[in-house]
Amino acid sequence: MTDHAHPSRRFLFGAAAAIAAGSGALRPAAAQSGGSASFGAIRQIQAGELNIGYADAGPAGGPPVILLHGWPYDIHAFVDVAPLLAARGYRVIVPHLRGHGTTRFLSDATFRNGQQSAVALDIIALMDALRIPKAVIAGFDWGARTACVVAALWPERCKALVSVSGYLISNAAAGKNPLPPAAEHDWWYQFYFATERGQAGYERYRRDFAKLIWQTASPRWQFDAATFDRSAASLDNPDHVGIVIHNYRWRQNLAAGDPRHDDLERRLAAGPVIGLPSITLEGDANGAPHPPPASYRDKFSGRYAHRTITGGIGHNLPQEAPQAFAQAVIDADGF
Repeated sequence: MTDHAHPSRRFLFGAAAAIAAGSGALRPAAAQSGGSASFGAIRQIQAGELNIGYADAGPAGGPPVILLHGWPYDIHAFVDVAPLLAARGYRVIVPHLRGHGTTRFLSDATFRNGQQSAVALDIIALMDALRIPKAVIAGFDWGARTACVVAALWPERCKALVSVSGYLISNAAAGKNPLPPAAEHDWWYQFYFATERGQAGYERYRRDFAKLIWQTASPRWQFDAATFDRSAASLDNPDHVGIVIHNYRWRQNLAAGDPRHDDLERRLAAGPVIGLPSITLEGDANGAPHPPPASYRDKFSGRYAHRTITGGIGHNLPQEAPQAFAQAVIDADGF
């Protein structure tokens, strides 16, 4: 499909990326850019069911990297990662997931589906539209789950994987099984979203809700108002609430998925092992529910490394520790 892109590939960033001479590790930056940093013009391209908005950095012919954000975040989770990778010669694609930012459905009649296979198919469609046969795929939260799904189901399209909090592929049927009370407490918002009151509450208070999640998931991250507002604007997408509510209801086995994806979900429910080069990351202060690294080690059969990033790093690891995230992408690509 035609890429109706802005002719310039320039990105605007509030802070420069400090790169070590030649190959090797990234030099630590003095500070993160904060809410003043931004991507340049967001491109739009028709891909599958969507017109996807995405940022595009680095040389057009560089090895591609696709960075996938989570909920309730947006592409600005990677605003400090992208220039680090672009400066190393990568072409960096950062799409708004369905229900976020400038991504829109092509038809009002399309099912607003938030299940994991549908989101992963969006990324395959985006790669097809951009004529990218294979890429390093990296993400956190919803983005990590999506990256794992792509790596498991379409390994020929994924050169290497970077996943925050490890192996996050869901088994919707397992959502029927109760967890110990403390674990159920951690997932309080899933139960809230299971109710009509929860859907109405998220519609009315989506920014307040998002800020609460940011604060509890990253309790030591001192983000400022400009940083939050920059990402919160993406939650104003007209399909955002529908996608989020369906995602969490589907994961609790309270909402049906798309029958067209039943075979993919059956394969995912079996917990397929990922055989690609992979690096998993975890912040030492992640306040969101997350599995211990030992629990998913056997899900990666290729060359593998796990890194715990210290210094009070929470759930939004790429935005809180951009150098560590970018280095993981570079190292996974070099495995």
